[in-house]
Amino acid sequence: MEGGDWKNNIISQLQSRNKRETIAFQDIITFQSRLFDNVSTLKNENLQLTLLNERIRYSNTESVLSSGGGVTNERIQALEQKILSQQEELTSMHRRRGESAQQIINLNARAHDLEKNLQAKDIIISENTALIASLRAEIQMYETNMAELQGLNQVLRDEHQALQIAFAAIEDKLRKSQDENRSLVERLIKYKAKDADKMNEENEHFLKKKSDKVRKELEEAAREGGSRSSGGSGGSTDDKIMDSLPYYATSLPTKVALRFDAHDGEVNAVKWSPTDRLVATGGADRKVKLWDVSKPGLIENKGTLVGSNAGVMSVDFDATGVYIVGASNDFASRVWTVGDQRLRHTLTGHSGKVMAAKFLGEPTKVITGSHDRTLKIWDLRSRMCTETKFAGSSCNDLVTSDGAGSTIISGHFDKRIRFWDIRTEMSANHIMLQGKVTSLDLSRDSNYLLACVRDDTIQLIDLRMNTIVRSFSHESFKVGCDWSRAAFGPVGRLLAVGAADGAAYVWNTHSGRLEAVLKDHTSAVTAVSWHPQSGLLASVDRGKRAVIWGDL
Repeated sequence: MEGGDWKNNIISQLQSRNKRETIAFQDIITFQSRLFDNVSTLKNENLQLTLLNERIRYSNTESVLSSGGGVTNERIQALEQKILSQQEELTSMHRRRGESAQQIINLNARAHDLEKNLQAKDIIISENTALIASLRAEIQMYETNMAELQGLNQVLRDEHQALQIAFAAIEDKLRKSQDENRSLVERLIKYKAKDADKMNEENEHFLKKKSDKVRKELEEAAREGGSRSSGGSGGSTDDKIMDSLPYYATSLPTKVALRFDAHDGEVNAVKWSPTDRLVATGGADRKVKLWDVSKPGLIENKGTLVGSNAGVMSVDFDATGVYIVGASNDFASRVWTVGDQRLRHTLTGHSGKVMAAKFLGEPTKVITGSHDRTLKIWDLRSRMCTETKFAGSSCNDLVTSDGAGSTIISGHFDKRIRFWDIRTEMSANHIMLQGKVTSLDLSRDSNYLLACVRDDTIQLIDLRMNTIVRSFSHESFKVGCDWSRAAFGPVGRLLAVGAADGAAYVWNTHSGRLEAVLKDHTSAVTAVSWHPQSGLLASVDRGKRAVIWGDL
């Protein structure tokens, strides 16, 4: 507003407020004004009547004094009667005046109360006006912030659009790289297949040369044997028969028979052949190696089984000792023949590390357990996976509880041992332990199960009752890794397991007594294995060392 406009505005507002506040009492004010007028009129009339009364009295007095007639008395009575009526009317007027005064007092009190309410409302209006002003300022601030945020949002949208374009370009580049990688993997597979064929040819050539050499030596021996006596040759045959008989250990394997470096890195698995004094080891160098320990004091490498693209975590022979299976961290398992050391099958299908692989009752079936929380059954004749069992937890080891392989027992990361019937999809039941299960082993009579647990205990479970019958532990025994393997002795009287301190602990399963602590390793022992006939004990560690315990 400029000039005097604001003054006119204030005057008009005051006039409108006065009109608004007085219009409710306009009738009362008018009525009061009329009452005041009536009171004034009545006062004047009363005064005139009083004067008239005095005048009449004065005239009456004079009339009485002069005439004293009866007519005058009548007139006096009429006047007195009129005076009485006037007095009564005056009394009623006074009464009405009092009532009007009381009404005016009440209306004044009400007006006073209304004025107080009006003042309170004025205070509320002023407070609300201040609040409205602050809210308008806050709204303006929010509108400013909203404008800034809208600008920032637009910038982010532009950046997002640019990033989407860049992402599309990178995704296209990734797709091309994946296609290129796929082609390179296919080429690599072809090259590896060629390398495997070439290695198989070299092995066949080597075996052929070796067989030719053996045949020549036999022919030479036969020619030289013609001059010897028949008795001498018979004695030699008896010696060979005696050497071939199995030796059953009657004491603990407390001394080191052989020690050697088995691999170029960690050794994760060890297993004896069921028929020969041949021990297989699997290591982080992606190889499975075969070692002949039949000669006292001499270790001979009988061959190296290749084909894995990552560390080998488990090895197992079939019942005949002809085939060997290895589980690898490259999500696959492989089957070789021991005699010619050729790669026969590559079992791919898991989406995680394969921690265990075992023959399922017969050489044509294999079961594998993986970190992808599944168990897979493979048919080697059709070279395909015939069944997948979903365990819900990473599998660290597994065994089959009968010769037909109809029941599978698996140990898992979630501290459970699960029992599976291959004829059904779901787990039949389970046993809960106090720690992660690192390995399982089955007694020869399939009545007892040995479980190595990450809480630094070994649990002996009676499968006939599915209950834990004995727990083995020692204050210095600590499980060295999540795939530490424990094993039963040849007749189930002993058990052995490796520890983090580089020792192999041997307990008596009948008495629960710690029989021996075998110390020769310098790093954590990962796996042990007993020879099924001779009672020799093989142990391997994370520092590439393998040790054979017992008497050769």
